Amino acid sequence: MSDPAGERRLGAIMFTDVVGYSSITSVDERRALRLLDEHRGVLSSVFQKYGGRVVKTIGDGFLVEFASAVEAVNCAVDAQRQMSNANQGREAGDRVSVRIGIHVGDVVHSGGDVLGDAVNVAARVQPVAEAGGICVTRQVVDQVERKVDAKLVRIGVRELKNIRYPVELYRVEVSGKTASVGEQTLDQRRLAILPFTNLSGDPEDRYFADGMTEELIATVSRIGELSVISRTSVMRYKDRSVSIGEIGVELSAGSVLEGSVRRAGNKVRITVQLIDARSERHLWAQSYDRDLTDVFAIQADIAEKVAEALKVQLLSKEKAGLGKKRPVDPEAYTLYLKGRTLWNERTQDAVTTALKHFEEAVKIDPGFAEAYSGLADCYLILADYRHITVATGIAEGKKYARKAIELDEALAEGHASMGLALGTEWEFEAAVGEFNRALELRPNYAFALHWSAFDHYFLGLYDESFELELKAAALDPYSLPIACSLSVLYMERGRQAEALERLDRLATLNPNHMLAYFWRSFARTWAGRNEEAIADARRCVELGEETIALLQLAWVLASAGKVEEAVGVLDKAQSRPDAANMWAAYLGAVQLLVGRDAEGFASMQRALKKLDNKLFTFGVAPSERKFLGDPRWKAIEAQLKKYRRSATAS
Repeated sequence: MSDPAGERRLGAIMFTDVVGYSSITSVDERRALRLLDEHRGVLSSVFQKYGGRVVKTIGDGFLVEFASAVEAVNCAVDAQRQMSNANQGREAGDRVSVRIGIHVGDVVHSGGDVLGDAVNVAARVQPVAEAGGICVTRQVVDQVERKVDAKLVRIGVRELKNIRYPVELYRVEVSGKTASVGEQTLDQRRLAILPFTNLSGDPEDRYFADGMTEELIATVSRIGELSVISRTSVMRYKDRSVSIGEIGVELSAGSVLEGSVRRAGNKVRITVQLIDARSERHLWAQSYDRDLTDVFAIQADIAEKVAEALKVQLLSKEKAGLGKKRPVDPEAYTLYLKGRTLWNERTQDAVTTALKHFEEAVKIDPGFAEAYSGLADCYLILADYRHITVATGIAEGKKYARKAIELDEALAEGHASMGLALGTEWEFEAAVGEFNRALELRPNYAFALHWSAFDHYFLGLYDESFELELKAAALDPYSLPIACSLSVLYMERGRQAEALERLDRLATLNPNHMLAYFWRSFARTWAGRNEEAIADARRCVELGEETIALLQLAWVLASAGKVEEAVGVLDKAQSRPDAANMWAAYLGAVQLLVGRDAEGFASMQRALKKLDNKLFTFGVAPSERKFLGDPRWKAIEAQLKKYRRSATAS
């Protein structure tokens, strides 16, 4: 079939990609080539069956053109079934998973190739697909609906890299691969509390609705028999038109609680309804018209009614924890909700403003324990991001966490704040004790699990750390900090494909967040994918030229052997006033990699004095391991070992 140069016509474009192929290659190139040949054989025969023209291969993937969207989707469904069949009976290391993305639109044929916007969109749609999954655009759905034997589930509208406009995406559910809502087993005691709708009429009150959502999550998550999904993962559904059934599948939640808030002065109307995600049947609904002073009592009542509807028997200690909340000053509570909403944004400006709101709240209501916990968290997160000194963060964090616990010993957030402060101070054993108490009070507290995982790691309890992070990720699957930490732990366990799969998804879901690219650059360097790692590190700098981003770019360049360029970036980072004292361990690692050994070990010694936790992970990355035998590092390591204990001691 010949294509006149420059001919334009409508076509369905498919991109495929083998999940984690680069990681397989880095471990066993011969096996990788064998698996690639087998996968290409399977897919090529399926493409031919549906009239697909293989335009070209791109690395381990295909670019294929079809005459219609129906043929493309039917081909994709058949291809995934064939790949699933081919994987049957194989060992895990020999299984190949493929992602497929499809878009339909005008394409330009030129010299056997296809060009145009439709091709670019299809290329960006493919990475959104799950391993073994198919992702398509709304344009494809419009052409194939009721014409293909597969379920089409809306993912939502996404901003795709280098695409000028938002794109509405759907996943195609392949029988035997992804169950529909009616087929998938959903645990009714796994609960998603969706962002409350603000009905107050004032857009400024959006923080109030968001804050109420978070507070209700915290209250209901005290019930041990329920698995309550954390804030980060449910807030992504705010202002999105997604069915309850879809949310249930995406979060593996059998129950969904949704509601609205209308506030007028010191009066509040809260309406809630509990829904079965599988059938979308209402299990319970109620409205509350109360004074704002009674807001904690409302939250406790909702928690009890949810437990009752889901046939959960509350323990006596859970009933006691829900029932003893005191009235709160409306103005102080409003300031507290503003503070919590801003704290969750985790930027320097937002957290600094949140701190001011918490300060105002405790001035109005000196007995408001939750606000003191908020103050502690602000100081500790500012210290963690090096916007203030670690010493200041520890001192202020402990002071306010202690005050919160004095006012309410049963406040899980107060114990978690104290645990975070103690961990920052390298009092890891004591920190674990505080986190254990927080989790006793609030078993579904994802960030208490996450922070405790760090302290277990620093104690040398690596298996326990991994298990805690897995639990945190189950409760908050879309949390960037939790997912990034878990990915690094996967890398350490030699599970590179799983780590990179997670990080790829994070970068797709969070295209403008530095953290996703920061940790993917680290993982890609580890996996030997240096050029991709450098691109990620440059993206970190583009998103915010912070000292840590510059140091990461220098680290990635140096690890890739680009020492001269790394030195230039390092010098730029060192010219910033916070480099030497705030990021001493990162600075030391880069100095060592570029050959400035004396400066590097001096920075490491300074990091030891400043309690820089990065020291505990030095030498994990392959590029750093050559320094582990140096006597100067051995002296530092001897100090770190004082903080570790054997796993049997636990």
